[in-house]
Amino acid sequence: MNKQIAFNKAYFVPAIILFLIEVCIALFIKDSFIRPYGGDFLVVIFIYYLLKSFWTASPLKAGLVVLIFSFTIEFLQYFNFIEMVGLEKSELARFVFGTSFHWADLVAYFFGILAVLFIENFCNQDKSKQ
Repeated sequence: MNKQIAFNKAYFVPAIILFLIEVCIALFIKDSFIRPYGGDFLVVIFIYYLLKSFWTASPLKAGLVVLIFSFTIEFLQYFNFIEMVGLEKSELARFVFGTSFHWADLVAYFFGILAVLFIENFCNQDKSKQ
């Protein structure tokens, strides 16, 4: 049996920390750089670590899944998905899906995944040297 689902604390702990950072950014940062771009950069890293907490896929495969997911959410914003399904008054839907499409968000997602893949590659190189 191929064991693709397994809990991994080494990924779960950073996911929780990143989640708490994202909540702090959402609640306390009201600027025009960290909140929109730093939050988008970190959110894909959070999703990646959360996914890897339960899925044993390769870093590249998990990174691509997260990037495709993030791009999909962003493009749903472009097509006003929340309004299409009648959830425009739902605070939760507006928070989870976002409300406006920005090309810069796609760039932030891309660089977030690049960063996490760099970290994974760097950490794996260190493990192989030991």
